[in-house]
Amino acid sequence: MTDTQQPKNILVAVAWPYASGSRHLGHLGGAYLPPDIFARYHRSFGNRVLMVSGSDVHGTPITVRADEEGVTPAEIVERYHGEIEQNWKDLGFTYDLYTTTGTEMHHQVGQDFFLRLLENGYLYRKTTEQFFDEEVGRFLPDRYVEGTCPHCGYADARGDQCDNCSRTLDPVDLIDPRSKLSSTAPVLRETEHYYWKLSAFQEPLLDWLRTREGWRPHVINFAIGMVEEGLHDRSFTRDLDWGIPLPVDDLGPGKSIYVWWEAVMGYLSAAKEWARLRGEPDAWKDWWENPEAESYYFIGKDNIPFHAVYWPALLMGYGGLDLPTDVPANQFITFKGEKGSASRGVGRSISWYIDHFEVDALRYAVAINFPENNDTDISDEDMIRRVNEELVATWGNLVNRIVSMTGRYFDGVVQEQADLDEHDDALIASVDETLSEVGTLISEVKLRAGLQRAMAGAQAVNVYLSEREPWKTAKTDLARTGTTLSVAAEAIAGIAIALYPYLPFTTVKVLEALSVPMGDHGPSWTLPEVPAGTRIGELGPLYAKMEPFGEDE
Repeated sequence: MTDTQQPKNILVAVAWPYASGSRHLGHLGGAYLPPDIFARYHRSFGNRVLMVSGSDVHGTPITVRADEEGVTPAEIVERYHGEIEQNWKDLGFTYDLYTTTGTEMHHQVGQDFFLRLLENGYLYRKTTEQFFDEEVGRFLPDRYVEGTCPHCGYADARGDQCDNCSRTLDPVDLIDPRSKLSSTAPVLRETEHYYWKLSAFQEPLLDWLRTREGWRPHVINFAIGMVEEGLHDRSFTRDLDWGIPLPVDDLGPGKSIYVWWEAVMGYLSAAKEWARLRGEPDAWKDWWENPEAESYYFIGKDNIPFHAVYWPALLMGYGGLDLPTDVPANQFITFKGEKGSASRGVGRSISWYIDHFEVDALRYAVAINFPENNDTDISDEDMIRRVNEELVATWGNLVNRIVSMTGRYFDGVVQEQADLDEHDDALIASVDETLSEVGTLISEVKLRAGLQRAMAGAQAVNVYLSEREPWKTAKTDLARTGTTLSVAAEAIAGIAIALYPYLPFTTVKVLEALSVPMGDHGPSWTLPEVPAGTRIGELGPLYAKMEPFGEDE
């Protein structure tokens, strides 16, 4: 950031995982690792980042699992929220606040949204028919009803959404519906709910969506297509005790705000909770009521309707809050052609990968495969290959070579850069360019390309060493060798900063060994100097070469 630039306020809003089971690798690559990379870059660049999320503790997947195990929803939440939170800590995620939708603040925000929408004329009461399981004697929330999708024919679509085509559904849309509780065909019974006038936002949403620039084609095309098909009013409440109770009592007991709507309000409630915990209760407004602020919502493509259509409509209905700057939804990571699914047990858990990979190696293997524009099929074998052939061979070995030769020829002390020629200058210029281009790509949420560009920068340093051959000049021109290794040390310091958002743990080791200063939010996004006289600290191999996993692992 130049002296004339003012820091931006950047809201990094991360999808809320259900605390209903272990999260898998598809979740990590789809929605959870990208925002940490994005946030780390912006902090290093000097922007004011607020990164928030939490575990969704009201989703019906939780009550479904609780019913299956014969325990309370609270027991399921306690088990999996802790596991998910530990995953994020192990991976080094830089949340300003990771919370849950079970907090008092979230309840307040959800009920405030309800009352504001009601006051603004966007909620109304309506009696409709909802599926009822006569065998167990209860109304069925959306995810308790399964059947065939009317759009694509997928046989195991849920009552709220089809996993195959990502269309949002109502349970009554399903062909041959069945109860998840008893597997019997449910019947329709009358029930009264509040409905949201989503149809009132048809034209405002289209006008807004058509002005979006830089959004991924699959996101903007899906969102515009969905709105152009016509938006229909949706139920805002559900017959469910596990959730946020209504702030009005005219529908009687047993009614909660529909989880799909209150879950997206979590971005706002988490920001407010963060501000309250800081002792600055109005600090959240810098990211929510500031027309110069930017907000980025990191999700998987199955959540596009909720973040590119429904959430903007809710914000419009509430009034006075910033709309999303971008919704950089990733596509799916698949495993042998099948989409990862926690509920169906497809894809290993994040915890398993943390146990079997070094953390930065895992971050690299996932980031280099980000499914930003297309579904991406990955395997353990391919992840190991990329770690060994790219991360270890290109970057890890480069750092080790420079540190080792400086130790061998100069007792680990960086030498004066004497008689720099065009090759030396060209390398430093190329590293500066690498930093600039990686920063631009990350700011445009082209994270996979950013990592590829950083690794190309590392390869350029390898080429420089091969051309300069310091192991040969050490025998004939020690001053030239010192200059070569000093230039190379400065180059790897710059490449390390370019890799910092992706590989934070090993980057810190490299920069500390080179005595590059770091602030509270990591290194500054500028080409650092490694002055003559710097003694390079102890730095062993950055990464271990990986072996294939055994069949029993």
